[in-house]
Amino acid sequence: MELHWILFLCAAGFLAAFIDSMVGGGGLISLPALIAAGVPPHLSLGTNKFAATCASLTSTLKYAHSGKIRFELVRWQIPCTALGAALGVGTVLRLDEKVLNLLIVLMVFAVAIYTVFKKNFGQTDRYGGLTGSRIAIGMLFAFVLGFYDGFFGPGTGAFLIFLFIRVFGFDFAAAAGNGRILNFMSNAVSLVLFAIGGKIVYLAGLPMAVFMVAGAYAGTHVAV
Repeated sequence: MELHWILFLCAAGFLAAFIDSMVGGGGLISLPALIAAGVPPHLSLGTNKFAATCASLTSTLKYAHSGKIRFELVRWQIPCTALGAALGVGTVLRLDEKVLNLLIVLMVFAVAIYTVFKKNFGQTDRYGGLTGSRIAIGMLFAFVLGFYDGFFGPGTGAFLIFLFIRVFGFDFAAAAGNGRILNFMSNAVSLVLFAIGGKIVYLAGLPMAVFMVAGAYAGTHVAV
């Protein structure tokens, strides 16, 4: 890969992680950037997951340090999102590259529309505590979005924020913090499986990861 493409991916990675750590949807920048750089679909997904995992770990630690994660809730959701991610990766690795390329274009477009038109909410914290039904709903959407993140990825953070606000009444910062730890878990599980499958371009992923860590740190600081 030529140097100018590496620099392009680093810039795209920083911007993607900066946005993703606050409102989600950073994969709408980083994944198309990898495809534009000529990385094949399966390798783009794996390489993006490698860099995104480093970024999501950074923002998760900062949100946790700031007290924005409710561990009494996410401890029920983490196993569900991990299982969903494993099934998602297993599904996408079985797809033909031409079919996957078309799916990526369609899904990026659909998630981009959602990101543009979703309403601005989450200004106040209306969290009323946990109930059995709320925990069950939380586990369900953790599994579904874990599968989505393993299968595709972009927009997962935004969807998690949306559901944490709608279901639990969190304000935006708390929703972002709780969503980030689930996003990290699905990223980590997906990363291991993509790595085992040899679907990561480390020459592109390593420098991209460094800039995404910097972007995640900056974005989380702004959000908190």
